[in-house]
Amino acid sequence: MGVVSPVGCTLDDFWSGLCVGASAARVLDEPQYAGLSVPMGCPVQGFEDCTVVTTKEARRLDPFAQYALTAAMTAYEDAGSPVPDAAGAAVVVGNGIGGQRTAETQGRQYLEGGPTRVSPLVVPTTMPNAAAGLVAIRLGWRGPSLSISTACASGAHAIGEAYEMIRSGRARAALAGGTEATMTPYALTAFTNLQATSRRLEDPGRASRPFDVERDGFVMGEGAAFVMLERLGDARARGARPYARLSGYAASTDAHHLVMPVADGAGAVSCMEGAIAAAGLRPADITHINAHGTSTRLNDRVEAIAIRKVFGDAAPPVTSTKGVTGHLIAGAGAVELVAAVLAMHHREAPPTANYERSEPQIDIDVVHGEPRALPAGAVMSNSFGFGGHNASLIVEPV
Repeated sequence: MGVVSPVGCTLDDFWSGLCVGASAARVLDEPQYAGLSVPMGCPVQGFEDCTVVTTKEARRLDPFAQYALTAAMTAYEDAGSPVPDAAGAAVVVGNGIGGQRTAETQGRQYLEGGPTRVSPLVVPTTMPNAAAGLVAIRLGWRGPSLSISTACASGAHAIGEAYEMIRSGRARAALAGGTEATMTPYALTAFTNLQATSRRLEDPGRASRPFDVERDGFVMGEGAAFVMLERLGDARARGARPYARLSGYAASTDAHHLVMPVADGAGAVSCMEGAIAAAGLRPADITHINAHGTSTRLNDRVEAIAIRKVFGDAAPPVTSTKGVTGHLIAGAGAVELVAAVLAMHHREAPPTANYERSEPQIDIDVVHGEPRALPAGAVMSNSFGFGGHNASLIVEPV
């Protein structure tokens, strides 16, 4: 596994940050954010110490691609740098927007200086599929190389679809994950005007508060995460020591609204139930849920309702790591699957930052205050995106 996050770019730093449970949010006081009504976010920390991108490459790659390449290569090295048949090795990347930072910078260049000021590299730098292409190029893998865009579910869908490729025999190994770098003036303004983000600018560290009664929107984050997937037999044959077995994946669509989930949680319910069935498990076998938990009013309420419908009174403890990292948009599902695997690996659920109390409709067991010990068993990670796109992934001990 590999991660680039607002609480660090190593697995140890990432896990430690989640367990401490302190938000990475801060006021964005750099000059480009001057004039924004809510200049707040969770920037990546420690990237300079872990990046695999050279100085020359960095001048030609948008941050979303730099984060992806670094997280993917970190996961590859963490897996022991395997050398699968190149024709059977896949790359699947979730990305929602592409090179947003480059697009804004070059758009300004065009408006201020005219057509001659626009870089000839704008297209390859901003295209959302650049991340998948770059990872495949770096490794020389010639199997399927795909970019999936399902908003905030993109990273989870990318991992799930890579899993299905391996199960079906279309690929023997895969690097899969999600990446996003949209903490830009235009994107922040767009989400603020949509009334999706928190306005608690006077206290950024308490702005992202999933499932809490005083939540008022998410805080934008940036980063990426990737996992190396292969058949268990192949991993063992080469002496690898897997973190987990990915055993269940399901996807569904609300077919309701472009930005609001269906109020009764039907899409999320069918998605969670589908993943549990695909894994050959019962709801009682799930020991922990890493929730989508964005800190928005409607999302958290609907997800809680859906969890109760699936699990009843015996619902497992729930964590939203977005209280710490903010919302990484397309990167969220992948980063949160890594968190789910680490929770299972360490037998400990990290706390949900800033959660204190919830309204009656949120009748679930939210882990908060400090980490909580978990029994051995399966863990679920949920991701729900604009457009009504839902994804659930289940991991189990090997």
